[in-house]
Amino acid sequence: METKNIMIVGVGGQGTLLTSRILGGITLRAGYDVKLSEVHGMAQRGGSVVTFVRYGDKVNEPIVEEGCADVLIAFERLEALRYAHFLKKNGVLIVNDQRIDPMPVVIGAAEYPGGIIEGLEKQYKVLKIDAMAEAMKLGNTRTFNVIVLGMAARHMDFAKEDWIEVIKSTVPPKTVDINTQAFELGYGLAV
Repeated sequence: METKNIMIVGVGGQGTLLTSRILGGITLRAGYDVKLSEVHGMAQRGGSVVTFVRYGDKVNEPIVEEGCADVLIAFERLEALRYAHFLKKNGVLIVNDQRIDPMPVVIGAAEYPGGIIEGLEKQYKVLKIDAMAEAMKLGNTRTFNVIVLGMAARHMDFAKEDWIEVIKSTVPPKTVDINTQAFELGYGLAV
């Protein structure tokens, strides 16, 4: 199998690392060679977090090059804009329609750009969701990342049942039921 490239981008505290562990687990379960790489930019202060997940028969390096990502999962609009150039021509961008102001915006040194998703839709195949609103309906806002992952799962080569088994073995035991519901919700919305 040709190497597949997945990127997860977000802001510190959005569950980017948990999502990458689930992705790593599903690829290992399927028997692929997998490489993960995480980049934290002041993540604990709301900075960017980027995770690369590459899988295939044989993967030599963990970094996804610009223009090579099959799927880009963005947990925040501005992060989607910042990393969209990593998508390959026929790649899919899954965007959580959420705004988290970076420090330059918070202190008034910059403005948060408008029309981000509309601009991205002109160049890329974009699936958007307000995953935070969906997570609120489930009663647990911390599951929004698994909702987004459920949407992204529709664009990867793994069975829904396998995803659920990996989620069950990866998330904290007391959150298995709510995370399974969150995944199912996102998976169903991606149709």
